[in-house]
Amino acid sequence: MKKNIESWLFLLWAISLVATAGSLFFSEVIGYEPCEMCWYQRILMYPLVIIYGTALLKKNMDIGLPGLILSGIGGMVSIYHYSVQKIPALSSGDACGLVPCNVQYINLFGFVTIPFLAGTAFIIIFIVHLMLFKKERK
Repeated sequence: MKKNIESWLFLLWAISLVATAGSLFFSEVIGYEPCEMCWYQRILMYPLVIIYGTALLKKNMDIGLPGLILSGIGGMVSIYHYSVQKIPALSSGDACGLVPCNVQYINLFGFVTIPFLAGTAFIIIFIVHLMLFKKERK
């Protein structure tokens, strides 16, 4: 495996690790209760640490292919969750579960919420993985 691709693979692993640690920090340290859609995003993000970590250790980009699928689905879930938070017509009260999905525990600069952070991580992972896929096929 080329050193350049290995560096990008490390970046994918690091982003997924930081996103996982961030979600655990928000829930376990600060005490923010995750909503149902947050759980779906966690289900899609947490395996990425193992997938990209294994791909990095084995130096095999093909192991990371499920990461592309999980990050793509996770990005769509995050975009929808962010829309529920920011577009009042989409938020239908607390039909999401015990914690309403439109709750904004953080709202930095008027737009940075937890689903925004997760969505950013998913989208970066997805785009970088596509770039690596394209580089490797050349």
